[in-house]
Amino acid sequence: MEITHPFHEEHPLVLVAEQSNESLKAYCDGCGELLSTPCFTCIHCNYHLHKQCAEAPLQIPNHPIHPKHSDTGFFLRQRPYLDDHWVNGCALCKEKRNMFFYECYSCYFFLDIKCAHLSSSYKFSQLSKYDIHKHPLTFIESHMAIDVLKNFNCLWCHEPLTYDIYFCSECPSFIAHKKCLNELPTKINHPSHHIHPLFLNYSYCNHFCNLCQKEHSRHFYCCSLCHFNIKLECALLRSIIEDKRSHQHPFSLLWRQGSFICDACDTEGNYISYICLKCYIVVHKKCISLLRIIKFSRHDHCIFHKYFLETQELTKKDCKICFKKVKLDRGSYSCGKPGCNYVVHVNCVLENEKLYEVIEDEKQYEELYEKSIQSSVIRVIEVNEVGEATKIEHFSHQHCLVLADKMEEEIDRKCDGCMLSISTLFYYCAECPFFLHKTCAELPKIKRHWFRQWNAILDFEGFLACSLCRQHCNGFFYRIKGWKICIRCAKVANIIECEGQQHFLFFDFKCKEKCNGCGNKCWFSAFRCGECRFVLDFGCLTLPQSALHKIDEHILNITYDDDKKQSWCDICEQERDPSLWYYSCSICDTSAHPKCVLGKFPFLKDGSTFSSNKHNHHHDLKFFKKVEGYPECSYCGKLCHEEILKCKESTCDYILHCKCLDY
Repeated sequence: MEITHPFHEEHPLVLVAEQSNESLKAYCDGCGELLSTPCFTCIHCNYHLHKQCAEAPLQIPNHPIHPKHSDTGFFLRQRPYLDDHWVNGCALCKEKRNMFFYECYSCYFFLDIKCAHLSSSYKFSQLSKYDIHKHPLTFIESHMAIDVLKNFNCLWCHEPLTYDIYFCSECPSFIAHKKCLNELPTKINHPSHHIHPLFLNYSYCNHFCNLCQKEHSRHFYCCSLCHFNIKLECALLRSIIEDKRSHQHPFSLLWRQGSFICDACDTEGNYISYICLKCYIVVHKKCISLLRIIKFSRHDHCIFHKYFLETQELTKKDCKICFKKVKLDRGSYSCGKPGCNYVVHVNCVLENEKLYEVIEDEKQYEELYEKSIQSSVIRVIEVNEVGEATKIEHFSHQHCLVLADKMEEEIDRKCDGCMLSISTLFYYCAECPFFLHKTCAELPKIKRHWFRQWNAILDFEGFLACSLCRQHCNGFFYRIKGWKICIRCAKVANIIECEGQQHFLFFDFKCKEKCNGCGNKCWFSAFRCGECRFVLDFGCLTLPQSALHKIDEHILNITYDDDKKQSWCDICEQERDPSLWYYSCSICDTSAHPKCVLGKFPFLKDGSTFSSNKHNHHHDLKFFKKVEGYPECSYCGKLCHEEILKCKESTCDYILHCKCLDY
């Protein structure tokens, strides 16, 4: 049995009814759980879906958890895209998990596929108008909530949710027993304020909680004499919290008037802290249940949380994310592999949830990971005496490819994988002009890229824009959940050395400074130096080290600084900023802007196909760097002096300036 799923239309999915071997050791791309039969699988893309996930309805007309917009209903979407910052997480389990989810198109309301399935038979009451909270609360009978909300406790009594409850679908922390909300005391004595009792109060205005240092509204406890108030969630804290997944001993509540340094994350806290009386470790409440093992996208191995690191040589190490010091006697995440000194701050590694995943079993994860990356895009036909493949079939080309070490003619040939000049060992096609660097031909079909935690899938297209360097490219791309990364960018590590810069550079997702290569502002993060203010974006980092141009008979090389006070470009004859990168010839003293040397589309080849439905033209277009006769652009009517897109159909005279493509 085969089906075509709307989220995976490129190949059919084949039904696997029984698990007869270990080939199903993979995860479902719908719910994220370990795959089990019956399921549907794609043998080409390592894509799998449980039968239940594959057959999930694309639309739910109404759902009891969200009667507010039952007329529009829920619509099934793929796991959140990387730029979906407005996806707040599942309204029921409060998590933003990497799985299919249902979305209400009328508001920011989401329900992941697991919770949607579990809660589809629940009998929810109408939304409560209970005014103790700023949002309407939903009532659920106790026996209906156990499966989905098993990891939560009542915010008031801190006991498991074994009674009828109210919960807020908009506030992750507001879940409480019905009886607790109905029996709120009007007066309490609180250990954070011994001199006076606190009274239950109510206000629509925002107030500042003296314990958690956050604003709140509606009901709260306060002392009007001292102007001291705390919100309901902070009014009663559990005196003892135990989570053996993170620490072997229980933590006891410690009221400390003043600041402290958390031993779990090495950051400051105020008022509320918990202490392990056996280890004498003081932590934030939120740090009691820190993730024990995670897989961080920027490191090859799993990393573990530890409260201190044993070492006989050093007292400090550099965090591999921010490159500031990590105190070894405080909490951090570190690699457990012998000889691997990878250490990061807790808050650095957990700052972006797109960059890590929670690991329950390290051994099981590594077995699944090794199995997933054992994919090849070549088939070896012939080898030489040292076992090197001399003739291969590659998934991107219809003919066999042969290994060579130099060109027969002295011409500038581009690799059809990375679109850079051929200079080392390469494969070529004897039947048509197709070339691949040996390193590009041997790239894995599936790999883990440090930029995101998910698998990157190798693909090739005619005409795409790289999500990192922003260049339009032919050749190979790695796809990572909506991102398209060209091979040049995919080969860049997250920590690099750069010519012209004495210190190493590391990738900073928050960097918005100006690039020292081109002078443009890095709107989308960049590499930066931990010692000085040097910044470099992907576009400059992946520039070819050398290039040819008719302005000079010699090869032009990328140059990083100019000691002249005033410089000029020998191609456009305009002034050039001497502090920015440029191409030069040391023999002829030629210098020019990188854009003038390389052109606007240095990584596109003539004849590459582009599909677009813009300007009411529905045929595929072909890219050309030069055109004869200066024809008129079919969109703007001006003569074409630069790169163009020309209709692929011989009977169609449609021509488009490349710059008109974005209009």
